Amino acid sequence: MASDSKRICLCPLEGIINTIAKKWAILIITIIGNHEAIRFSDIMGALDGISPKTLTDLLKDLRREGLIHRNPFSEIPPRVEYSLTRDGRQLCEAVVPLVRWAEKRDNLHQKRCDATTCQSASRPSKRTGRQRKRRIEGR
Repeated sequence: MASDSKRICLCPLEGIINTIAKKWAILIITIIGNHEAIRFSDIMGALDGISPKTLTDLLKDLRREGLIHRNPFSEIPPRVEYSLTRDGRQLCEAVVPLVRWAEKRDNLHQKRCDATTCQSASRPSKRTGRQRKRRIEGR
């Protein structure tokens, strides 16, 4: 049994755990953390399988928790970029050891992803969602 000195109080997690434990939350934080600022469509492009509604809801939750900024621009068409707050950057830094652990554990990761091809680590493109989909599908 672990000694009392190695135990950690989980009480501080009570408020934030409901948000960061959601399926896509940590991935979204990490993707935003890989960029100074990133647009909604670029986050969508980096996450395979997330619906626009789910992403919208999670971005609202992360904003409510003070982890991300939503930066709207007064342009036509409207443009919004997301960036991390100080707390968001600290969370992103805290997640790095988890990502490194997962890299070591997942041998397949090396075969399917590297820093040059990984969509979550790459700079956002200037392409539209439709253009990006065509490029990915090879059309």
